[in-house]
Amino acid sequence: MLNILTLSGSPIKESSTEILLGQIVLGIAESSEEKVHDELIRLNDIEFRPCQSCGESPEPDWCLYKDDIYPVYDKLANSDIILFGSPVYFDTVSAQAKSFIDRCNCLRPPDFGIESQSHFKKVLPKKRLGGIVLVGGERGKFECARTVIAGFFKWIWVENCGVVSYAGSRWKEIGPVKDDSDKLNEAFALGKKISQRISIY
Repeated sequence: MLNILTLSGSPIKESSTEILLGQIVLGIAESSEEKVHDELIRLNDIEFRPCQSCGESPEPDWCLYKDDIYPVYDKLANSDIILFGSPVYFDTVSAQAKSFIDRCNCLRPPDFGIESQSHFKKVLPKKRLGGIVLVGGERGKFECARTVIAGFFKWIWVENCGVVSYAGSRWKEIGPVKDDSDKLNEAFALGKKISQRISIY
């Protein structure tokens, strides 16, 4: 079974962000030799406090705070593929996406031992594959948001296989990307790419 965890930082259900994430999942599912299980988590629907910068390792727990984000840590650890999508607000990811990313700081707890080669431990069990979706306005300013999620992927040991970005203008309508066949095909193709890459892991 190929486990996909899809994280949406959009506050709007069935948004262009979610549609493109779904297309990536379809591309993976239709190209995979294994059965696929995908779970979509809308970060807007879970309640959790922002990172409190505790400065200490929570081990053997994932985090010192046991709020609604805690079960997601297990899903992150056990997934084979992680897809992360966000709308672009003020040139970066949404508040929901950024708060979630900050709360994953504890997935690389501090290690300040004398013999340590790094200041942070790798507690996640394996390297995974991932893909990014960004949805913004007509200006198409995606780089800052891309850098944030790419940094998050590096932190949690995920190889980024690609980014699908969509610059839309129909803001009174939910999910306008559904009418953009080229962009839908691009997301589907990224899913196929991820599926092909999984065989070498």
